[in-house]
Amino acid sequence: MPVLTEDSPLTKLVKKAEAEQLARNKGLLSVADLFEFVPRRYVRPGQLTDLSSLHVGDDVLVVAEVKTATTRPMRNRRGRMLTVVIGDDLGNELDVTFFSAYGHEGKLHPGVRGFFVGQIGAYGRRLQLTHPEYELFDDEAQGDAAVEWYRTHRVPVYSTTGKLNSLKLRRLVYQALDSVDRIREPVPDDVRAARGLLDRAVALELVHRPAVEDQPARGLERLKYDEAFVLQTILAQRRKAAESELATPRPPRPGGLLAAFDARLPFELTAGQREVGEVLSAELASDRPMHRLLQGEVGSGKTMVALRAMLAAIDAGGQAALLAPTEVLAAQHHRSITTMLGDLAQGGMLGGAEFGTTVALLTGSQSAAARRRSLLDAASGEAGIVVGTHALIQKHVQFADLALVVVDEQHRFGVEQRDALREKGSRPPHVLVMTATPIPRTVAMTVFGDMETSTLRELPRGRSPIATHVVDADRQGWVERTWARVAEEVAAGHQAYVVCPRIGDVDDEPGAGSSSTRDSSDEDAGWDAHWDGEDGEDGDAGADAPEGPARELTGVYAMLSTLQATPALAGVRIAVLHGRLDPDAKDATMRAFSAGEIDVLVATTVIEVGVDVPNASVMVVVDADRFGISQLHQLRGRVGRGAVPGLCLLMTRDPGERAMERLHQVAATTDGFELARADLLLRREGDVLGARQSGRANSVRHLRLGRVEDEQIIADAREDAFALVERDPELRAHPALAAAVAMRLDEEQAAWLERG
Repeated sequence: MPVLTEDSPLTKLVKKAEAEQLARNKGLLSVADLFEFVPRRYVRPGQLTDLSSLHVGDDVLVVAEVKTATTRPMRNRRGRMLTVVIGDDLGNELDVTFFSAYGHEGKLHPGVRGFFVGQIGAYGRRLQLTHPEYELFDDEAQGDAAVEWYRTHRVPVYSTTGKLNSLKLRRLVYQALDSVDRIREPVPDDVRAARGLLDRAVALELVHRPAVEDQPARGLERLKYDEAFVLQTILAQRRKAAESELATPRPPRPGGLLAAFDARLPFELTAGQREVGEVLSAELASDRPMHRLLQGEVGSGKTMVALRAMLAAIDAGGQAALLAPTEVLAAQHHRSITTMLGDLAQGGMLGGAEFGTTVALLTGSQSAAARRRSLLDAASGEAGIVVGTHALIQKHVQFADLALVVVDEQHRFGVEQRDALREKGSRPPHVLVMTATPIPRTVAMTVFGDMETSTLRELPRGRSPIATHVVDADRQGWVERTWARVAEEVAAGHQAYVVCPRIGDVDDEPGAGSSSTRDSSDEDAGWDAHWDGEDGEDGDAGADAPEGPARELTGVYAMLSTLQATPALAGVRIAVLHGRLDPDAKDATMRAFSAGEIDVLVATTVIEVGVDVPNASVMVVVDADRFGISQLHQLRGRVGRGAVPGLCLLMTRDPGERAMERLHQVAATTDGFELARADLLLRREGDVLGARQSGRANSVRHLRLGRVEDEQIIADAREDAFALVERDPELRAHPALAAAVAMRLDEEQAAWLERG
């Protein structure tokens, strides 16, 4: 066996096909990746298990002898199943079942002995292991040696992939540990000593090959610190590099657009809006580019803060670009900004303000004439504010003097996209990114650690409370009452949203289809609507994963038909909205809904963010169990935006225990920060960081960003990493850390930063 390094590809250890499985399914490319692939759990055999002491649900490792092995055809599908009876020396027995006999019947014959690892279940009155992992002994000597090893060690259980079961993965990890010449140590000696950290080589042995008396959690704590330390080092380097850039100062100008706008405001800014506005004003006036994250509750007035910053940039002679994730949201921003500015947005026009500006809209599906006009307005500087989607970052889009970039719902954009927009300035422009999804401190430190953060918690005056209830869709009376409640709100002069998880076909009727169709034009599933499990057979991919058998999901057109046939809604004006509609149709529908010409809007999650219709008082989310906590909170924020109390009804059918827990958490509070922490505890961190990236399944492997105990690890690593980078920005004195940073950035292609 050749000597390996942590940089060695896994093809040095396994066949090419197996290496491809590990890369595709687990994101494991190198020996270092394999070391970071920690066990899901451990079996602690102690004394070998007495088969008479087993209980349903036990995770066991047993040594036993095969007593009988029987194959028979399966009743309902092709193939043969294998039933094996294993026993101990005391005459106790346990059934072992394989629903596919292939690959097992030639090995498991009476008289052979081995280890069997799995979880005890039951069939009828007999206990059984279903598809356990097992290891057979070739001879008595090997058996005795193996028995002794298992008596003194915990057995790690890894999530499987393809034909690589946990036993094979364990042998692979052990082979790597025994073959690597030197374990890399990225954390400097003084930091390890100050934090009381184990050596990394010791930590890896604890995690992968623990003795019975060892504590694998101590090793995992070291790996968590390593992960946090490397990520924080990258963030510290990014912040250090940003501090070296020079921006054009944009000092405030008395008597300009901003002053005129403030003088016309029909309401008073909240204390938080004023405070953040002062911070932004000071940073815009600096010769260092602003790089700030603005987070705030749904409806906390972030757009107002951003607009005032954009007007300040225009006052200082520059332009502002507002990047939105969907055409519906971009059009909404364009419409609301133009409305709020009034004649201040009619610069150069008859009746416009003397020192006004213009607001341009740029999207990918505009007509050629409208697009050409917006491009000219941006390039000439006539448009002080340019609102757009991804179309803004295309190469041919130019600005006369780009001073400020505002990114809305920034978790849907990557660093590369944001940087492409920044490069359109002659000097680096100031950057303000916004999110309405509250960010717990752990995520803020890990994902957004290279930015300064401001938070808006106070809601503007006039916002109304929102009541949320879970509706059992299997109870016809509850469903009828739901639509009657919508009709009551409409009769009172208010409006309603009905949100569905899929679009469906125009001629959809209830029962017409079962596949979930995503809007392909300008909307996505949000942070946590749907995702597949990572561990296949384990069934524990995450709390937000749909439970039970796949069922039909409701589309907007099927729901439209249902509502039109509902007697309680007779005469109610109903329309649909989704991302595949023609842009003009989407805009016309939103304008009509905003104007009160539509009573009920049946939509996909395209209305999740930015849509502001104060008269909308009720929302019904259909198949609500198919959405995650954060997305439900975002959707709910579309109602209760005016003087009328909001009502959100979460309709679900047989959701499963975990999904019902999520729905009741949403119903119990409107505190987005509390829900964000609950969301983190229920979901995989890779999804928390945004849309699934290529390469690794998760952006963080060991850290659980919703856990308070991990928050301290991140905080400690942040303090240490920023201090180190301040002393040695290029990591010249820390080659092992530099190698770990380079490996992380290279393998991830900075994917973990895609949401920062």
